[in-house]
Amino acid sequence: MRHLPARMARWSARHAGRAIAGWFAFVVLCLVAGISLGTNEATTEDFWVGEAGRAEATATEGGLERSPTERIMIRARSGELDMAAAGAAARDVTERMRGLPEVESVAAPVRSKDGEVLLVSVVLDGPELEGKENVVPLLEQTAAVGADHPDLVVEETGSPAISKGVNDQRDEDLALSERISLPVTLITLLIVFGSVIMAGVPLLLALSSIAAAIGLSMVASHVMPDAGVGTNLILLIGLAVGVDYTLFYLKREREERARAGGRLSPEALVELAAATAGRAIVISGLAVIVSTATLYLATDVIFSSLATGTILVVAVAVASSLTVLPALLVVIGRRADRLAPRRAARRARRGKPARSGKPETGRVFGALLRPARTRPALTLCLSVLVMLGLTVPALGLKLIDPGKDTFSRDIPAMRVYDRLTASFPELFVTHEVVTRSTPEQAAQVRRALEDLGRRAQADPLFARASKKAESGESAEDAMGAEDAKSAQDAQSPESRTNPQGPENRTNPQNRENSTDPRTTALSEPRVRTSADGRISVLELPVSHPAPSAEAIESLSRLRQDHIPATVGRLSGVETAVSGDVARGRDYVSHESDKLPLVLGFLLLMTFLMTVWAFRSVVLGAIGVVLNLLSAGASLGLLVLVFQGTWAEGLLAFDSLGAIASRVPLFLVVILFGLSMDYQVFVVSRIQEARQNGMPAREAVLEGINQSAKVVTSAAIVMVTVFGAFVALHLTEMKQMGFCLAVAVLLDAVVIRLMVLPSVLLLLGERAWWPARRPRRTVRAQEPAAGASAAVG
Repeated sequence: MRHLPARMARWSARHAGRAIAGWFAFVVLCLVAGISLGTNEATTEDFWVGEAGRAEATATEGGLERSPTERIMIRARSGELDMAAAGAAARDVTERMRGLPEVESVAAPVRSKDGEVLLVSVVLDGPELEGKENVVPLLEQTAAVGADHPDLVVEETGSPAISKGVNDQRDEDLALSERISLPVTLITLLIVFGSVIMAGVPLLLALSSIAAAIGLSMVASHVMPDAGVGTNLILLIGLAVGVDYTLFYLKREREERARAGGRLSPEALVELAAATAGRAIVISGLAVIVSTATLYLATDVIFSSLATGTILVVAVAVASSLTVLPALLVVIGRRADRLAPRRAARRARRGKPARSGKPETGRVFGALLRPARTRPALTLCLSVLVMLGLTVPALGLKLIDPGKDTFSRDIPAMRVYDRLTASFPELFVTHEVVTRSTPEQAAQVRRALEDLGRRAQADPLFARASKKAESGESAEDAMGAEDAKSAQDAQSPESRTNPQGPENRTNPQNRENSTDPRTTALSEPRVRTSADGRISVLELPVSHPAPSAEAIESLSRLRQDHIPATVGRLSGVETAVSGDVARGRDYVSHESDKLPLVLGFLLLMTFLMTVWAFRSVVLGAIGVVLNLLSAGASLGLLVLVFQGTWAEGLLAFDSLGAIASRVPLFLVVILFGLSMDYQVFVVSRIQEARQNGMPAREAVLEGINQSAKVVTSAAIVMVTVFGAFVALHLTEMKQMGFCLAVAVLLDAVVIRLMVLPSVLLLLGERAWWPARRPRRTVRAQEPAAGASAAVG
């Protein structure tokens, strides 16, 4: 392993053309394979977690699963609603929707309590998650009805339309983040290298690595389903680590070139760079991969998808640094050698001295390093206190599973959703009580569920039953006798028992005449029973948004009080609760239960990776502590900024009063991996100086001096990439981008320039225990020997 990067670089340098062609052929092959196989998207079943997951599995077994539903609102453009005109529009909507193959059923319309809105509910055919793909024809028909009735506002919302809007917005946001991060990254690289060609190489390899990883992720989805977030993370992490790894390698090659002064060939210079920076890249990549792999322990399809995307793009980025990058550098180096005499002559004519191979720390880095160099104990204490102070707000961390109520109102379907819930507050969320029993108990279970429904209606936290005069009668008058009869038929015992049974799904005539009973009494509890009588579902509307304290309290009261007092008393009956609120609460609980396991393995893997890389137990412990400091401080700032409201206007977000439940666990894992990048690179330079015979103190200062500029440049790239996500609409993505950007900035400046050098200066040789002090290594002038000497 120690000599593998140098050997790979040697082959690539000697066969540059084949290495470059082979790399791009590999990228194309990955994309072709991915496109050919397609993406295996996660199904609804893959997202089931906890009690809510068990409830949905039971309901699905009985054919009572939740179907994707769209709500079409008809209201006056101005003034009071003309029910005759609204009824005509409702009939138009119904006829158009029933003619679509994507539609399973259309319900009779319902009038809001204030009489200002007429609502038509449409159930789409197919699983819940496929709704966003099938909703486009419905939106087109709704727009067409609106155009045909200019005096009315006809608009559509629902989970499928909202999901499509979120996906469209996410795509636009990602394009925006690329437009921000790519130019800033290029400018940063131009400042570092002063060459368009050298600045373009990191971007070229990062983008090609991203392309290959996307193709591989599509292939991998057939082993582990894709939750729809893997590509986003590949873009985020791929650009950051791809540029960083190439930057480390390029800077080292330029140092070796300047130090050699023309005495070594491009092939030898690449091999020397590979033996040092290449090895650090391999270790860093392995650290990120191992750290990220701990996400699989969360046994969650979203985290598994995130882990797979990160692992693939990091592995491909490491591979590009070890294979095609040396070949590109040889090609560029040969060109530079041909132009070197001409450039040297120009510099001589201008009176400029020859470039030195010694890295320049610069005034800024020198000022940042001065406290650690002159007063390490004081610097260590103050730096740690600052980081701990930033961590304090994290103690008040509150988690929430963000639902559709938290999405950006820039999405048209969300604005319609707000108007929908204002007119029909019972459509905010619905608790679903699912039971499984023997067929002989079906009647007894139904009576118990109906009793549970009456108890819930008497509870102020649940939606009250609406009066018939406020909804159904007006809607029937508007639609006419034939449609009213359809609504009555929909409320027949047979329909209420199994409204989504096989006969309604397969018989076109049944589907044409069917309606959804929920639309005729939206706030009333409803019981559905499977055809075999074994499984029943009670739907309980709640007039509060899913993230609200009232909705959460209603779930607790349902599970702890109402169910035990009713259906919970029946022996042999299994009961579980699902719904939007239950899904979110159970998901947060599931993650909280997995957090100790994931964090424990993460700490252990970080320690073992550092010990393996540097043969030092002390450095392993230091790495764990420093990573905890940077992760804790960034989480503290995340809570401080996003859990309150003071920064809403500054960062353009609406505070959830909590942090998205997936953010902390994911960020801690990713931050540990990314922090290892800088840890490995900085300590590798210190180790190299130590192996070349420098005393411990001088080795620390020399290693920090040599790595300060490149680490900071790499950090600027990462901060830019991650910071661009703060401009996105989705609050969860804002939180991720902010926390990652802050963590990288703190890690590169405070941890690597203040805390780490202070600790190492205070410990001296003890920092490398139990490794012995190495013998002095002399750099050889021959290419292969030089590479071996650099490895040590």
